[in-house]
Formats: sequence, structure tokens, C-alpha cells
Amino acid sequence: MIYYKIKHPEKDALFLLNYSNQKAYPSISRFILIFLSLQKKLFMSFLLAPSLLSADFLNVERDVEMLNQSEADWFHLDIMDGVFVPNISIGFPVIERLSSITNKSLDAHLMIVEPQKFITRFRDFGIETLTVHYEACIHLDRIVQQIKDAGMKAGVALNPHTPVELLTDILDQIDMVLIMSVNPGFGGQKFIPNSLNKIYRLRDMIEKRGLNTLIEVDGGVNMETGKLLVEAGANVLVAGNAVFSADNPIEYIQTMKRSF
Repeated sequence: MIYYKIKHPEKDALFLLNYSNQKAYPSISRFILIFLSLQKKLFMSFLLAPSLLSADFLNVERDVEMLNQSEADWFHLDIMDGVFVPNISIGFPVIERLSSITNKSLDAHLMIVEPQKFITRFRDFGIETLTVHYEACIHLDRIVQQIKDAGMKAGVALNPHTPVELLTDILDQIDMVLIMSVNPGFGGQKFIPNSLNKIYRLRDMIEKRGLNTLIEVDGGVNMETGKLLVEAGANVLVAGNAVFSADNPIEYIQTMKRSF
């Protein structure tokens, strides 16, 4: 996977223009600029996964239908047990109903202890990517294999204090790493700036090993932080409060998808 190979397209463009002699070969120079522009846009493409934690649960079917009609790529479900995090969110009856009315991929983030007990149930409700927390799994390797054996993609989430380097020995087995850019448990929190440093380091680890592992980020994601996250190497952005508090969520999603 070649991702974010050119980290400074403008600088590289100047180098290539000098190399090709801009005055002698203007057509080549224009081609290089167009190529670099397209390449930069390709490398900075990302998936947007609005979090239903921020939806209006008195009108959740309306909000789901709105996302069905939007340019969002995934639905993100935050599952909390009140033990691993100090909050409780949705359970299986709600997940079952939500899965029946969504038309996009379901991405479930388990903020729970002993997630291995529920893997097949999430599979049965149509979850495509199931993410567990590094901090909640004593036997992480086993749980990752159980998720994959159930036919789902396996993700591993890291709390803000957890170094990405702890995934060194399992990185080639997982499909996605979720970087928590806030402390898990509540929506609407302020983005933790050090998350960008973690993403740069994780992107470097992935590229050096030639892996296709996605980097997802959850917490404080909006138009401003989203651009920085994609530039750092994130592939999937989870946006909750920013989307659902917008005057026009569909337009906000469209603008976010096309702005960077």
C-alpha cells in the first residue's frame, strides 16, 4: 500500500520542475503539477463514519435515514458497558433495529470488558468491522482471531495514554487501529493534540511493513481537526457532535468529504 508517499507535494513539484527545466519543457511541467495535485488528493482521501452516539434518540430513525441519504461512508456505533468506561450506551435490541434500517457498513467500537463473549452476536447483527480495546483484552491475539474467524474485520482501539508501539507484534493481524483522540465514554469532548503525533508514528509503522491497516480516529473530529488528521495519515474519521449539531448535517458531511 502506498499511502501519503509524497509528504510535501509542493516542495517535490518545485524540485521536479527544476529537474525537467520548466522553460524548456512547459508541457512536462504542467503534467507534473497536475499529477502531483491528483496524487495528493488521492493520498488524502478518507472515509467518514458519523457516530450515532450523537444522534437524537427520540428521532433516531429520522437521523439514520438522513445518513443513508448522505455521502457518509460508514455508520459508527459506540458500545459502552459502564465498566470499562463510565457510561452506558446502546444494547443488542437497539443494535438489531439499527442494522435493519441502515444501508451503509456498520462499524462497532466496543468500550466493554470481556468483548469475546459477544463476538458472534455482533456478527449476527450485520457488523462488518468490530473494534475492541487493547486495554480491555488480556488475550488480544486470541480475540482478534475470533473476530476474523467470525467473518468480520478486526480493529484495535488505543486510549490516549496508550503508545502505538504496543501494537508492534499484532499490527500485521489487524485490519484497523482506532486512535482515541479523547478519553472514551462521552461525546462532545475536546480533541487531544498529541493524537496527531501518535498517528504519524503509526502511519510510519504501517508503511515500513507494507501493510494495508486502516487508521481510524474518534474524538473531537470536525472540519478543522479532520484536515490535520487526514494529513497525518488517518483513513477513517468518526464525527459525531460536529455532524449532528450542524444546521444541515447532509451539507456538513458533503463539505467535509470534499474539503480535504
